[in-house]
Amino acid sequence: MMWTDIGVQPGDGVQPDTEVSPGDGVRLDTEVSPGDGVRPDTEVQPGDGVRPDTEVQPGDGVQPDTEVRPGDGVQLDTEVQPGDGVQPDTEVQPGDGVQPDTEVWPADEVQPDSEVQPDSSGARIVITGATGFIGSNLARYFLERGAIVYALVRPGSKNRAALPVHENLKVVDCGLEHVEDCIPAIGHADAFFHLAWGGVNREEIDSPEVQARNVSGSLECVRTAARLGCGMFMDAGSRVEYGAVDGVMREDVECHPINQYGRAKWEFYQKAAPLCRKLGLNYFHLRFFSVYGYGDHPWSIISTLVRDLRQDKKVSLSACLHQWNFMYIEDAVQAVYELYRHGRPDGEPCSYIVNIAGSDTRPLRSFVEEIHEIVGYRGGLEYGTFVQAKEGALSIRPDISRLCRLTRGDWKEQYTFRQGIEETIEKEEA
Repeated sequence: MMWTDIGVQPGDGVQPDTEVSPGDGVRLDTEVSPGDGVRPDTEVQPGDGVRPDTEVQPGDGVQPDTEVRPGDGVQLDTEVQPGDGVQPDTEVQPGDGVQPDTEVWPADEVQPDSEVQPDSSGARIVITGATGFIGSNLARYFLERGAIVYALVRPGSKNRAALPVHENLKVVDCGLEHVEDCIPAIGHADAFFHLAWGGVNREEIDSPEVQARNVSGSLECVRTAARLGCGMFMDAGSRVEYGAVDGVMREDVECHPINQYGRAKWEFYQKAAPLCRKLGLNYFHLRFFSVYGYGDHPWSIISTLVRDLRQDKKVSLSACLHQWNFMYIEDAVQAVYELYRHGRPDGEPCSYIVNIAGSDTRPLRSFVEEIHEIVGYRGGLEYGTFVQAKEGALSIRPDISRLCRLTRGDWKEQYTFRQGIEETIEKEEA
């Protein structure tokens, strides 16, 4: 199996948009970047010529994490809403009363040593999914701070242009199915960031076979990280692991994912956490929410609104009354970076699930109206014209207190939603 990079996407990651209904000539909507990893949103229907929102950019055989490739006919978001008759996989969910935190996490009061804050200058960093939205920006962020970045890129990838240009970027041709092949080229490394995930197109997102291969390949990434001498392993989880949560999404709640993709992400975490502990790796399972910014997929909700409204087009939406959360890409990669800096304590290996999301949670309509105002009230918004899935719109309300606690105040959001949108537009116009 080939693999590529996320956006998780994912973020959604990164989850496909359930609210976009294509117009004439539109590409149909189904991370993640993943959500490597991150993000689709649930309320937008593109107008004429609009490409619908998903979280994954299709690649040959493998898609970026948390992104979904459109197929024939309009598809509902498989990442944030339960599908008809889809039940949580009993083989990958904890038993009755079992909470993710009870077996592999240190107690909440146990924090990484605040004095252990390594400088990234000269650090050797491995990233899978480095051509995706989140992965490419994370690589850039580390490179700007003096790290040497090894980008694992599947042979034949068409997305290599997304990689940052830097003398300390080392591209290693390596697929997820043979990730151990990267060892001779790298030798040793300090941290491994696994942001790639295959099989997230509509044909494979609910395939048990495909997702099982993702889990096994990702576990090989853990073993490869240990063989490289890494002290830390981070991977891109997804908000879809929570399922239909009625309330705040805290990392310690029991998960009930509603599709095979979400179940596979949850299964991987449950297997990776004890394996990392056994191998002496500090482990962070990063659940990306809706990450946006320049370079995001053109069919994401933010990209669709910014593009179509500036072109004086109408955008069809649902009522947009459910709660939502957006996070600008610069704040997202800084959060990951600060977890890296603070997350290498002495003593027993730590293991955490961490929500990667912003602090601004409010009705989706409020975000939509703010974009409309920023672009000068161009175009039009048509609320309630999208036929909602029978389950209705699902709210996302992430709790980010663990992220703030683990980064000890060194991670702070630098961008308001308005600032992030304005900078995205500036970069697109440059």
